[in-house]
Amino acid sequence: MKKIGGFRNPAAEKRYFAAYDRAIAECPVPDAVPDIATRHGTTRVYRYGDDGPPIALLPGLMATSACYAALIPGLAEGHRVYAIDTLGEAGRSVQIAPFEGVHDRARALDDVFESLDLTAVHLVGGSTGGWHAVNQAIHAPGRIASLGLLDATTVSAPFTRKVFWYGALAAVLDNDRLWRGFLTWSAGEDILDQPAARLVLAGIRSYRARVPFQSCPDGNAVAAITVPVLALFRARSVVHDPFAAAERLRNLLPHSDVEVLPDAGHYLYRRPEDRDLIVDRLTKWVSAHR
Repeated sequence: MKKIGGFRNPAAEKRYFAAYDRAIAECPVPDAVPDIATRHGTTRVYRYGDDGPPIALLPGLMATSACYAALIPGLAEGHRVYAIDTLGEAGRSVQIAPFEGVHDRARALDDVFESLDLTAVHLVGGSTGGWHAVNQAIHAPGRIASLGLLDATTVSAPFTRKVFWYGALAAVLDNDRLWRGFLTWSAGEDILDQPAARLVLAGIRSYRARVPFQSCPDGNAVAAITVPVLALFRARSVVHDPFAAAERLRNLLPHSDVEVLPDAGHYLYRRPEDRDLIVDRLTKWVSAHR
């Protein structure tokens, strides 16, 4: 990979950040908003809380820190929460150097943790953010205390074929009707009018990412992960086979805590009861692995 990501044009960038500001306004007011310099660019971080074990939140594809708005208040009670805009995707992080491989993505995140002086981070990733968390545990595990994976994609099972052809059709024709159908299918309900969902769509439309292709890591590399792993899959997730993903992860990591949650789709925070369960499981997990 020799190129870096960027917005298609100034008008697209302006439209994108209007959507970004609307979505990030759904989050609580942060205690600090540092832009962390790394070898691959600056990474935007939102910190909530001043005390307790550190929890770092890695968003799904183009979702930014805004996707965690519903979870941050609960997680920030007794913890320092760091919500991170993924470097190399649309958001407030700015890439300045290319990623040569997936190991570079881990190095960039490790630079962030080093700058923040974090040495025992509980790394939580939803959707493709779960892939980033696992990638970090494989390539730069030194600052990680545990992993929390929320319907993590392309970790122990690939995307379904329908993700590719449905997403490709919507991207080529690029109209709200198709995108609404894609998001409704993937999330389990019509979410396009929600600010966080509009932001994801704005990122897809406005930003050209230049990052290494995301695929399932080698099974031996996953099996070599030594930090504690909590993985919550969603029984109604359609972007991958959640039962196959859960079973393979159990086989690769027998010491992990893996569960498939019934009556829940890939949109992790749709229902209040889902949000409450996730906050409860994550906070208890962090307390048990301090």
